[in-house]
Amino acid sequence: MTDNYTRFVSRGFGKDLAQRLGLPQPVILRRHRPDAPLVDGPVLVQGSTRGADELAAALLAWNLDVRRHAVPKEKLCAIILVLDELAHPDDLAEPVLTAAGSLRDLAPNARFISVSRTAASAADPAAAAARQGVDGLLRSLAKELRAGATANGVLLGDDAETTSPSTLGALGFFLSGRSAFVDGQFLTVSSGGGRLPDDAAKPLAGKTAVVTGAARGIGAAIARTLYRDGATLIVVDVPAAGDHLAEVANEVRGTALQLDITRPDAGQRIIDHAVERHHGLDIMVHNAGITRDKLLANMDPGRWNSVLAVNIAAQLRINEALLASAHFRGSPRIVSVASTSGIAGNRGQTNYAASKGGVTGMVRATVPLMAAHGGTVNAVAPGFIETDMTARIPFATREVARRLNSLQQGGRPGDVAEAIAFLASDAAGGISGEVLRVCGQNLVGA
Repeated sequence: MTDNYTRFVSRGFGKDLAQRLGLPQPVILRRHRPDAPLVDGPVLVQGSTRGADELAAALLAWNLDVRRHAVPKEKLCAIILVLDELAHPDDLAEPVLTAAGSLRDLAPNARFISVSRTAASAADPAAAAARQGVDGLLRSLAKELRAGATANGVLLGDDAETTSPSTLGALGFFLSGRSAFVDGQFLTVSSGGGRLPDDAAKPLAGKTAVVTGAARGIGAAIARTLYRDGATLIVVDVPAAGDHLAEVANEVRGTALQLDITRPDAGQRIIDHAVERHHGLDIMVHNAGITRDKLLANMDPGRWNSVLAVNIAAQLRINEALLASAHFRGSPRIVSVASTSGIAGNRGQTNYAASKGGVTGMVRATVPLMAAHGGTVNAVAPGFIETDMTARIPFATREVARRLNSLQQGGRPGDVAEAIAFLASDAAGGISGEVLRVCGQNLVGA
């Protein structure tokens, strides 16, 4: 759905009027285009550690215009602040305040990315304090940036380095237009696993992917994005959506499977279809979901049970079938669609929030089960996304909801799809158990 306000205040008279009246000034975001460069200008890599030097060298190999020191008034497309050797909160001042001196030089739609280590892997309280401090400062900075700029972080686990494949994969995602609606978020690289694609334009080439709830909206966008990235698609939805599902299947040159995912044999039917038509399965995207909103005091068993059945119980059963199958092997990927409602809650959505919170718990507990097969499992949690469903929200409520994030606008189905495509790729092989929010950094909740 078109956000006419954002278009109006992004240029000319509308921009001037918004400035004079002190109105929100969202800008048109830089989103991924297959023919566009990763970034279109200088990238400043700040930090005095060996990890910073190695990362700068790796980015130079990508033919990026890398700077190691700021040039006054030079417009920057990105600042990467490497903080991989923090031992005490006192260590934050010099690198952070040095980076602060370049913030006014960030171009519109620029990226600020921190690279640091997880607090959980710290050897002592002082190191843990410094590392956790990065979390607070990065999320706060994300709320200060304007003109479509975002701030996100990469957290290095025990076995990960600044140049590990999945570290570079996460950096590439955050630098690119794929992360346009991801702001104030972290991705943890838990190991040195992962592999950068041979063909950056087709990172999912040779993979077969299933997308549930694919007949329209976010599900259809996921299917289109995975297809663009080279995957072979199996699109799944209920029989009642068969016509729309067939249209999506034809568009992505895949196969359609009409299926109620709450059926006890849904997982086996997906596997059988994948083996019969495509000789196996590599990526499972759990997108199907429903809402049946009601205040808890007025909640009835039908509303509660139907939401839990579709949104979490079906995923659990399908995953059990996949993990037991010999046809879901060789670095498989599971990506589930959660929701910011399952993180921060939402009035009238206790059933929905319980189901989406359940997705987060399922993902984290499935990590060792997937690791046994060399695979990963992650989730993406959308915030306010412009869909047919949000278009039915009353105008005033919709406008308020659009502005309640740091980017002051709603996201697009494609923004969710881009995050899922990255997590499904080999470049994310060292990332598992994460819940990546695609919400423009909601101003309420975590």
